Amino acid sequence: MKKVLGISVVLVTVAIITASISPAFLSAYNIENLLRRSALFGIIGIGASLVIITGGIDLSIGSLICLVGCLTPWLITQVGVSAWLVVPALLTLATLLGMTHGLLVTRLKLQPFLVTLCGLFIYRGITRGILSDNTVGFGTEGSGLRALGTGRVPITADFALPAPLLILIVVAVLAWLLLRRTVWGRHLLAIGSNETAARHCGIAVNRVKIGAYALCGLLSGIGGLLFVLDTGSAQPSNFGNFYELYAIAAAVLGGCSLRGGEGTVIGVLIGATLVQVLRNAIVLIDDIPDNIEFAVIGGIILLAVITDETVRRAISRRKRS
Repeated sequence: MKKVLGISVVLVTVAIITASISPAFLSAYNIENLLRRSALFGIIGIGASLVIITGGIDLSIGSLICLVGCLTPWLITQVGVSAWLVVPALLTLATLLGMTHGLLVTRLKLQPFLVTLCGLFIYRGITRGILSDNTVGFGTEGSGLRALGTGRVPITADFALPAPLLILIVVAVLAWLLLRRTVWGRHLLAIGSNETAARHCGIAVNRVKIGAYALCGLLSGIGGLLFVLDTGSAQPSNFGNFYELYAIAAAVLGGCSLRGGEGTVIGVLIGATLVQVLRNAIVLIDDIPDNIEFAVIGGIILLAVITDETVRRAISRRKRS
């Protein structure tokens, strides 16, 4: 909780500085757009955090988003498949692909980095091959489905809650219950803390890990669906590019240790919001060039990892003394 408090202070500080420099930051339009983007990245951030808690990593999130996000409008508008079949089929596919990652990591003892890196290349390559690198969109089809990504719940005359935020709330509550109120969640944290000890305690380590990767795949699929419903179109060569970076950044900034065993849902949500506020600040503040966005995000992740390691060593020294 100290990590969550610390990142919350950083978020508030960045927001205050940005608002003082650019009054447009606090406009109803900007806040609504910020909530929408934070919700979308918060969903995939929760998925990434489940894998990171086990001590693993998933680099295929962006390519899974591309796969689901590009195939959804293509199947609906060009192939003519009903949206009621496309959505559950693609979400099932994303879950099975995530499960496959878990099987390769647990059964064949492959490194999560290598397994998901291969997934990153494979899924985007398959998507680009199927669509021949052509841009796909909904056109006049799927207008009802698009309400999931573009819908709004009016609060005032100028401000409304975006539909993805409501979906994020449901996902976050379920993830929190899973982590903090179920045996599976306690086993997940135990595996990340000490996998060998968890095995000796009788925990089905492989099964829990496979479940974490499967849930990450599912949430990546949900994210891909919502992203394409929000934008209305997608290009296979760049849709979802670097989104795994934002998901991992949200998890790490939110208190998930890359060594595993630590993480909270609320921390991930704050981390995802911080990343989006920083991106928004880069756009709104004229003195900051837009093309350094990735440098800023990368620097923040590095700073978070350094801070995490410093705190861990300080705690270890205190325990020894």
